[in-house]
Amino acid sequence: MDSPKVVALGGGHGLFASLSALRRVTDHLTAVVTVADDGGSSGRLRRELGVLPPGDLRMALAALCGDDDWGSTWSEVVQHRFLSQGELHGHAVGNLLIVALWELLDDPVAGLDWMGRLLRAEGRVLPMASVPLDIVAEVRGADPAAPEAITHVRGQVACAKTPGKVLSVSLVPEDPPACPEALRAIEEADWVIFGPGSWFTSVLPHLKVPGLADALLGTRAKRLVALNLAPQPGETDDFSPQTHLEVLRAHAPELKIDVVLADRNLVDEPDVLEKAVRTLGGRLALADVAAEDGSPRHDPARLAQAFAQIFVSGHVTRRDSARLP
Repeated sequence: MDSPKVVALGGGHGLFASLSALRRVTDHLTAVVTVADDGGSSGRLRRELGVLPPGDLRMALAALCGDDDWGSTWSEVVQHRFLSQGELHGHAVGNLLIVALWELLDDPVAGLDWMGRLLRAEGRVLPMASVPLDIVAEVRGADPAAPEAITHVRGQVACAKTPGKVLSVSLVPEDPPACPEALRAIEEADWVIFGPGSWFTSVLPHLKVPGLADALLGTRAKRLVALNLAPQPGETDDFSPQTHLEVLRAHAPELKIDVVLADRNLVDEPDVLEKAVRTLGGRLALADVAAEDGSPRHDPARLAQAFAQIFVSGHVTRRDSARLP
């Protein structure tokens, strides 16, 4: 049986975790990556050269590197950051390689594909939009002196660090062009994966690109949400698992979810979470997906096993909780 065609959405460490697992269970994997980073090496390159921020794209490519010597070595190379007293300080090697390919080829997708060939990446990495984006968050209490006042905070770094409560996010520009190859991948997918990751700055922005949102609503693929293991400091403090789903529904009311995957040991109220999942039209799958050392990170092998069992189940018809070994 052919492995399923899977599209994973997100950015940063959350997408790195899902891709590290998914490449173990499918030969047809595409990452669709946020392009709104404005900090660090990515932000500097974006401001200086006017390019898409390469950092989240680089991390996705590193996650798709194989476990052999070639893959592990190149994964370390592209993630390596220079330490100096000069202009190179903090730049990631992979960011510079990606931008060099973009300048030579004048095509972001072609550049990422060539980078994937160099790394022997076990999947494809695409930007979610063809232009750099800014995230704008609607925040309550960003000013501690006015805890009920609602303001707008612009920029991914600022949104992630705001002391207030993020209520919603939007994008600038409001109607960015979606990457055509990403739309095609979603159209042809068997499964689309949301999360884990920073909810407001890595996961939800995909639903604010109109073309991408339409593709996600219209795809024949099943949709799976992989929940975070812990709240994201500065973004989702005090969020319960079900709160994440409520926010997802608020940003995309028409989006139906087939499966929500959560770690069984971190769900305090499974009945409440299951009710929230049913509201989205899906079922709850509980599994051991966290690292055994107790840290709030996904174990790639465990997460891969959970994904594999969900994919094998085929059409999702049960509404009751599925408990995976």
